[in-house]
Amino acid sequence: VQLVESGGGLVQPGGSLRLSCAASGFTFTIYGMSWVRQAPGKGLEWVSSITSTGSTAYADSVKGRFTISGDNAKNTLYLQMNSLKPEDTAVYYCKKGDSRGQGTQVTVSS
Repeated sequence: VQLVESGGGLVQPGGSLRLSCAASGFTFTIYGMSWVRQAPGKGLEWVSSITSTGSTAYADSVKGRFTISGDNAKNTLYLQMNSLKPEDTAVYYCKKGDSRGQGTQVTVSS
């Protein structure tokens, strides 16, 4: 399983970013994929998932601002992040089971 995240960067509060996760090494399906994040000095925090039935789920802290999606044909998972806040600053990882990528840094600051 290989997962490679991209799309992070520095953005002002209220801005938007779209993260991507390119998957390889397994038969990719968006079902069962997740995003997690780790803020400086804190543990991993679950952000969002697409369940085995295709439903989406979000942490309360991002609900209404983030949208998870994916493209099976492109073996890619996405996380659209809108109305970003400084507390969203973290390294974001996509996750499949116990596997996750190297992460992409998101910094929200003015």
